[in-house]
Amino acid sequence: MGEKTYIDYATVRDALENAQERRGELSYEQNMALNHAIWAAGDARNGIITETEVFNSMLNALLEVDKLAAAPDIAAKIAEIIPVNPEDVKAILASKRVVMDDSEVEHIVTLVRQHVGYEG
Repeated sequence: MGEKTYIDYATVRDALENAQERRGELSYEQNMALNHAIWAAGDARNGIITETEVFNSMLNALLEVDKLAAAPDIAAKIAEIIPVNPEDVKAILASKRVVMDDSEVEHIVTLVRQHVGYEG
């Protein structure tokens, strides 16, 4: 089994919009996925627009954290959801039972905020 590749909503949106331009139309399922990707990549979801370059950079930085290197799917989820407070990070970590102390969670919040330029 090969290595997994994680992509963000902006990449999905761009791929589906490209397919729509080439084909002239999308299937119902593809339209639903496109609508979701447009919403999720925009600022309506959490006030921060998803950009592929920022996602990739943040994912790489998060994978340097030892506990996230062992759980790349959680690192990708953090990079996509862009949690800017500790409670949101803890909720994501809990979904896969990844245990981190408060200082590790704060480090993740700091990484996320630095990558998206969040001043909050």
